[in-house]
Amino acid sequence: MIPSVNNIILTNMIEVLANDRLGKKIRVKCLPTDTIGDLKKIISLQIGTPYDKLVLKKGNSVYKDHISLDDYEVHDGFNFELYYG
Repeated sequence: MIPSVNNIILTNMIEVLANDRLGKKIRVKCLPTDTIGDLKKIISLQIGTPYDKLVLKKGNSVYKDHISLDDYEVHDGFNFELYYG
């Protein structure tokens, strides 16, 4: 049996978390091929803040909007630090 397109997309999706350190932890399902900008747009819809005001960091690294999650080696269960800027 050949898997349907929906099953292929669901199996390739990853779940990432964004913690704003103010008590909000946002869980987002996305594709590894999505860009950081795409991820910020999804997060902005969930929290009601414009996506261009969100900054995603991990340690000292600031993630750029045009680079894909795959290029940053973001995996299932990855935790971002979410800042408002």
